[in-house]
Amino acid sequence: MTIITEKQIQTQQRRSLTDILTRQPGLNVVQTGGPGGSSSIFMRGNNANEVKVRLDGMDINDGSSASGAFDAGQFVTDGMGRIEILRGPQSGLYGADAMAGVIDITTAQGEGRFRPFVRIEGGGYGTFNQTFGARGSKGRFHYNVELSHYRMDGFNNIPAYIERYYGANRQQRHEGNRNDNRGANIRLGYDVTHNFDLGLTARLIQNNNHSYSLYDLQSESLYGDKGVREQNGQNEAIVRATAHLVSFHGLFDQVLGLGYMTNRNRWTEAGTSYGSPINPDPDYYRSSRLKVDWHGTFNLRQYGQLLIGAEHFHDTFNTSHTAADMWDSGYNTSASMDTTAGYGQYQGNWNHILYGAANIRYDANSRYGNHVTWRVAPAIHVPGTGTIIKASAGSGFHGPSLYQLFANQVGVGYSEKGNQNLKAEQLIGYDAGVEQKLLHDHLNFGATWYDNRVRNLIQSSVSVDPSYNYTYSYANVARARMYGVEAFLNWKALDTLDFNLSYTWTHARDETDGAELQRRPRHKFNFNTTWTPIRDLTFSGNILYTSAWRDLPVIGSETCSTCGRGHGYFTIDVAANYKVNRYVSVYARADNLLNRQFEDPIGYLQPGRAGYGGFMLNY
Repeated sequence: MTIITEKQIQTQQRRSLTDILTRQPGLNVVQTGGPGGSSSIFMRGNNANEVKVRLDGMDINDGSSASGAFDAGQFVTDGMGRIEILRGPQSGLYGADAMAGVIDITTAQGEGRFRPFVRIEGGGYGTFNQTFGARGSKGRFHYNVELSHYRMDGFNNIPAYIERYYGANRQQRHEGNRNDNRGANIRLGYDVTHNFDLGLTARLIQNNNHSYSLYDLQSESLYGDKGVREQNGQNEAIVRATAHLVSFHGLFDQVLGLGYMTNRNRWTEAGTSYGSPINPDPDYYRSSRLKVDWHGTFNLRQYGQLLIGAEHFHDTFNTSHTAADMWDSGYNTSASMDTTAGYGQYQGNWNHILYGAANIRYDANSRYGNHVTWRVAPAIHVPGTGTIIKASAGSGFHGPSLYQLFANQVGVGYSEKGNQNLKAEQLIGYDAGVEQKLLHDHLNFGATWYDNRVRNLIQSSVSVDPSYNYTYSYANVARARMYGVEAFLNWKALDTLDFNLSYTWTHARDETDGAELQRRPRHKFNFNTTWTPIRDLTFSGNILYTSAWRDLPVIGSETCSTCGRGHGYFTIDVAANYKVNRYVSVYARADNLLNRQFEDPIGYLQPGRAGYGGFMLNY
């Protein structure tokens, strides 16, 4: 498990969730279109939609997307107090979509006196960010409220070789993307009594992303289209309320929760083709999720802890598009599903030497059936040595999305239809590792081997009738195996100097044909250091190396998803923070210091060298 604290996020000045996750072992984050572009999080070589993401106990994978994966592209880190990364199959406790792992985010809680703040930041690619808010507590009431506005304008993500291939003119070469993100992050709490409290968290996101990609350049250069530009608009709200009660002098701790999430996405493509608008009516993708949950923990003292819980989800999905002409028939598809689950987990230890956890869960889904998942995780703490030997084994599953089940887009020569006979993907995974602590716990290092096998992988399929009408759908067609090693070393050399290294080796292949899985680099190395030479002055540096990977080629054949080869890259980032006095702090950072030009994924250039700076006023 990896824990990222609010202090680490602030020291490294990582403003987006994609930026902080990119630097973590076992994860590969792919983002199209630069800041604000859509993103995918691959964990231990598994697909991005097999990673569950939670915010304050609410499941927030995107039900409005085709795959159901979480998109971190528009999530800023403001207000985040803690991020936990749990690797390996976690469905035994967290259910569907957690078969690769879980990313659990917690909003920071306000404590102490009233502390308002304002942070202003500017820099490369037209960046201008503003954040303000306040946190603290008053009597039984505690609060944390933050409002933010992030803006980027002028980033061109098309690589030069693609511009040359399609003969881009000056205007096309200088066409830049624009991203505008507004957000609100809220956490409120009230201690009704010494053992009973109420909580409310909310995260609201409104963004507009205007992009010009290689496919827009392709449309203009090859087909004569004019003024092609993509526009994405998103409105997302995540709200959760809790009631927390501790009974019997701490022997029983229980939480009752009610959560709601809604996503409204609007996509359109501006421009003309043969004098007519390319997409006169936008495509709409909408989803909602209602969650009711309860869990209780029995404190058995020296005999460990017993957790039991139950959850119910109601998910809805709608996608629509109004017919524009005789070639465009339009569509309007709605669907829903319900999931009811119960789970239990026991954790305990024997003489502080043998530790263990075991869980089991039952999920009943109205669309893809019932599933039982489990996980066991023993560990041995060798007395007097600082050595920990650990292992785990578990099962997981990922259900098809409502889009994959019920899509119904029919046009002339082209259609996309869901497959209501899809089965859930299933995984069996194992890992084993060792950790060692030395120098009074100032030096900590270790390594973990993992091995995951997946069956019933859901992949897209295509069929062609005698009239050359193409029908795209989904099918359970593949098996895959992902195995590798994650290693780390953390050294606190001085009270003011820390070093952190991590290395990941990933081998991920489709077992039906032996091909490498798309966008899974074999090697990843990350080095981070934090130095505080004098009080109130902190420096942070980061080196990231990612090796080559297989991907979809963007020039030539575009039907083979792994025939392209992405070039490996490394970046160097530095940051500095200085607290002038109790009211004023200033900071600066430089990303991609050596100005490495790299794509990830192929066809989408990532930002080159850029500097940023700003100040924060607080009271």
